[in-house]
Amino acid sequence: MNDGDGPGRRPIASRSSGWAIRLAGGLARTDVTPNQISVASVLFAGVGCALIAVGHTPLAWLAAAACVQLRLVCNLLDGMVAVEGGKKSAVGAIYNEFPDRIADTLLLVAVGYAAGVPWLGWAAALAAALTAYVRVFGGSLGLPQDFSGVMAKQRRMAALTAALVAQSVEWTFSDTRWSLLVAVALIAAGSLVTCVTRTAAIATKLRAT
Repeated sequence: MNDGDGPGRRPIASRSSGWAIRLAGGLARTDVTPNQISVASVLFAGVGCALIAVGHTPLAWLAAAACVQLRLVCNLLDGMVAVEGGKKSAVGAIYNEFPDRIADTLLLVAVGYAAGVPWLGWAAALAAALTAYVRVFGGSLGLPQDFSGVMAKQRRMAALTAALVAQSVEWTFSDTRWSLLVAVALIAAGSLVTCVTRTAAIATKLRAT
C-alpha cells in the first residue's frame, strides 16, 4: 500500500505533525479500521462532488473545499492507523488505491461540469488516474514508486481547494466560474506532464540497472 512502509509509502510532511499523530493514535485504539477510513475519504469526496455540482453559492464552494481537505486527512490517517497503529490488513493495498481513484474522479468531473466544460473534467480525472497507473507500474517493475510531479495527488487537491475558495470569492461578485475553469485545465495539463516525467524517470532507472 502506498501509505505503508518502505519505498512504496507516499512522503507526507504532516504525518509527523502532532495533531496527526494524536488523531491516528486515538483511532488506532478504537474499532475503526484503516479500510473504513479509506472508504470515508470517498464519502467526503462524494459530498464535495454534490456541493460543487448543485451548490452554486459561496458557502457551498467553501464547504466543498473543506471536503477536499477532509478527503486528504482520511488519506493520511488510513496509512498511519495501518502502519503506526499496527492495523494492516491483507486487502489494505486495494482500499488504499481504489478509493483514491474514485475520489479523484468524483471531484474533478464535478468541477468540469460546474465550469461548463464537462469533457475537461473527465480529461482531468483520466489524467489523474494515469499518474497513479504510471507510479504503480514503476513499482511492478521493482522500482521505488515515484510520487513526484507537478500535479501529484497532494498538489492536485491543493489546486482544487484553492480554486474552490477563489470561486467562493468570484461568485460573490459575478456568476462566472473562471476559477474552476482555470483549475481544472491546470490539473489536466499538469497531470499529463506528471505522467511524462514519471515515465521518463522509470526509463532512466531501467537503463541504469
